[in-house]
Amino acid sequence: MRLNTLKPADGARKDRVRVGRGIGSGLGKTCGRGHKGSFARSGKGKIKAGFEGGQMPLRKRMPKVGFRSKLKFDTAEVLLYQLENLEAGEIDITVLRDAGLVPAKAKQVKIVKKGEVTKKFALKGVMFTPGAKAAIEAAGGSISE
Repeated sequence: MRLNTLKPADGARKDRVRVGRGIGSGLGKTCGRGHKGSFARSGKGKIKAGFEGGQMPLRKRMPKVGFRSKLKFDTAEVLLYQLENLEAGEIDITVLRDAGLVPAKAKQVKIVKKGEVTKKFALKGVMFTPGAKAAIEAAGGSISE
């Protein structure tokens, strides 16, 4: 075998289809695009996904469902067991921010019951789930709103 004798296998390379080269080619005149319409024009063959020819599209015909609360993005969740690592006796949103448990843009904090708590805490200005409130009070902590 020599480099000058190498060639692709039979049928591996097809000739390019030459459109618009007369009747005998099978793709003369309209070149396989049909007559008129957007697909017959150059550069206009694509329509966006979901377009239904001007009819109201399905995604807009479907009923609107649900509600997205804007407060959700302002509220941060802190898990109950994460409070164990804090040294402060009185905990509020600024203490939680300094500890890195709450992002700076959060305006509210909600304590969620996950895990156990053994330390006493005085919590101020934060929200709770009922289970978290019961667990904090059972450990001897106090809550002020």
